[in-house]
Formats: sequence, structure tokens, C-alpha cells
Amino acid sequence: MSYSLDGKVTIVTGGAGGIGSEVCRIMGKHGARIVVADLNHDAARALADELGNQAIAIELDLASEDSIAAMIATTLDHFGRLDVIDNNAALLTAEMARRDGDIEHMATDDWDATYRVNTRGTMIACREALKVMTPQGSGCIINTASNLALQGNLIQAAYSSSKAAVIQMTRSIATSHGKRGIRANAVLPGLTGTAAALSYLPGELRETVEEETLTPYLGTPADIAHLVAFLASDEARYITGQAFAADGGTSVHIPGFARLSRFFQS
Repeated sequence: MSYSLDGKVTIVTGGAGGIGSEVCRIMGKHGARIVVADLNHDAARALADELGNQAIAIELDLASEDSIAAMIATTLDHFGRLDVIDNNAALLTAEMARRDGDIEHMATDDWDATYRVNTRGTMIACREALKVMTPQGSGCIINTASNLALQGNLIQAAYSSSKAAVIQMTRSIATSHGKRGIRANAVLPGLTGTAAALSYLPGELRETVEEETLTPYLGTPADIAHLVAFLASDEARYITGQAFAADGGTSVHIPGFARLSRFFQS
């Protein structure tokens, strides 16, 4: 099935990152006008230059309410409207990933920092986008959560719970604003082969995840970006309030799949 995003003004937060940059490229190929919003302004500008006249770059600090408001205002000043926001930015640095363990050993500052960006920042971005989309009578919000929000884990208690909150926030928006022409969905990536993710993931842990993935490969940023682009299109107009796990089936099987599967291999 083909679909079009012709003329749809789209903000992608974390737009210069591994998944975000691919979302920008693929949505751009389908005709969207792109706002590349990222804390790394140089990388955002480089991507906007690559995309050409259909894109602009904005420096965004998702922990700052003023920065989020400025992102929306700049988008309206340049493009005159806002049709889609893909809230993809998150606090997931290598250093934070190392510190984000279990609750017993959780530093309060790390917990607060994670929620300030992942949950509070996403909420503010949604709120400010809704202030534009509601008078228009149309709009699409896509929030990036994580398959880690679906089950318990030995580590990443702050990250996973912050993303679980994002899923519920998405359902709330779909419920409160659906009759006003606004759709909201969440995308839940599994381990995705971005340079950042692979840089801090120990090789043995990566092998374990690969074993528990039902597909014979890990996902790529393009796998996530294609889903985001479709959900932003009018062809997905009847889809709202949903949480789509794009994780190669990691989240659907019983524990111990990798070990059990060895008994059934020929």
C-alpha cells in the first residue's frame, strides 16, 4: 500500500538521532515538511541541509518548557501550521543507561532527570501541539515509548516506567481529543541497531536480546521510521490510541524462549 504525507508539517523531536533522523528522511521522502528538533543543533542543521528546502532545524531541550514552546512557535512562524508531531527524544545516554538500574539502587536525581525529559517533556510537547491542532480540527501525535514498558526488567527501572507513562498519556490524548479530529498512537521499539544503542550495550547482552528476538535480525532505524510514517498518514486515519511494539516479537513470547527453542530445532 502506498501512502502520502504531502505537505504535512511534521516536528520530529530527537530528529538528529539514530531513529529520529531516519524518521525525518523517510517522512520527507513521502512529501512531509520536516522540523528537525534536537539538542544537538549542529547535527539537526546538517540533516535539515540534507533534506533541503522542505526542512528546518531547531535546537530543542526537552527538559525546558520554554524551549518546547519556542519549537512550536518557530514551526508556526516558518510553516504556518502543525499536522504531526513525533515525540522521539528521550534521555538515554550511555552514562544514564549505566546508572539506571533497579529501584533499590536508584539515585533520586537520575529518576527525576529521566522523568523530566521522557515523561514531563513529552507531555509538554503534546500539550503545546494540541493547542495548535485543536483549532485546526486535525492533527496526529506519535509518541515513542519502548517495549521495555511492557514487562519488568532487572535494569532501566526509570527509563521503562517513564515510557509506560508515555503509553498511558497517549491513550488519554486519543480519548480526550479523538472527536476533535486528533489521533494519538505510541510506537514501542525494541533494541534497534543505532550506533548509540550498540555503543553502550555489552556484546553478551546483545547476543541474549538477539536470541530472544523472533525475527532473524535486530531492527534498524528504518524499520521504526516506516511505522511512524504510516501512522502519520491519512491512510491510518482509523487508528488511534494504540501502542505498536516494533521489536521483532521480543515482547510476545513466554520467558525462556531462546533456551526452549533449542529443543525444537532440527
